[in-house]
Amino acid sequence: MKSEILAPVVALVLWSLVMWLWMYATRIPAMQRLNVKLDPTVPPGTLTAVLPPEVRWKADNYNHLMEQPTIFYATALTLALLGAGDGLNAQIAWAYVGLRVLHSLVQATVNRIMIRFIVFVLSTVSLAILAIHAALIVF
Repeated sequence: MKSEILAPVVALVLWSLVMWLWMYATRIPAMQRLNVKLDPTVPPGTLTAVLPPEVRWKADNYNHLMEQPTIFYATALTLALLGAGDGLNAQIAWAYVGLRVLHSLVQATVNRIMIRFIVFVLSTVSLAILAIHAALIVF
């Protein structure tokens, strides 16, 4: 049995991989330009301090895609397993993914914090609605 909610799950995984590629496509050339030496004895955060902000933003966003979306994956998979991953829940999941992609694009390009915050809040509301829907079925 195929559940519609699995498509946005896979879409967000693919988007995370796009951000991973974008991160390294900007980070490696920046490190080469700055002649950064790879040294495991250098304190954490040192690389962050030397890279230009527009390079760091991609890595920051990639890290963000490894944080809250894990709750989305668990919730979406739960809804799929419960047979409740179609219709409205699938639409809300697509909204969540669209908002996370928008959040990524804002953070990776212009990094306007208030815009990012508004998009983040909207995505979190979408996620909360999905979690409530799952909770109503499970409990």
